[in-house]
Amino acid sequence: MTSERQHPRDRGIDRAPTHRQPTEPPWSGLELRVPNDRSRESLISFVECVLVELTHADVGAEYRSSNVWGVKRTQYIAAETTGQLFRKRHYDERLGWHEQTMSRQDVRDELINRLARPASLATNQSHPHPVEEPDTFQVKPTWQLRTGRRTSKR
Repeated sequence: MTSERQHPRDRGIDRAPTHRQPTEPPWSGLELRVPNDRSRESLISFVECVLVELTHADVGAEYRSSNVWGVKRTQYIAAETTGQLFRKRHYDERLGWHEQTMSRQDVRDELINRLARPASLATNQSHPHPVEEPDTFQVKPTWQLRTGRRTSKR
């Protein structure tokens, strides 16, 4: 009688490493619309993935909402390499840009709360002409994030 540990080749495991080049970066699918049907646990996992990518890749995350008063953007970018501090940049068409530094925990909590909203701020019915588009959250290269200045790819 033999065990599986004695004969790993019999389990159909290919021992040769695969050398595939990914066609898309690992963060390319990290996007979400609000509202969504994800569970709280799924949102927590999603936000943790986002924070890891912000720390390890040259990317930022952007939450975008539109309403009759214009577009609002909130961007999150790693402020240092340990992943404990992030820059939060908020843009409101009426007020311009505002920037602050936040801890990882504060960013995590804020993102989970925003992404768990049962309704988009954009589709708020409190004004006569609500916007039909849902809020969106997306990870993208930092050169694609908008700032107060014109940006270009480095």
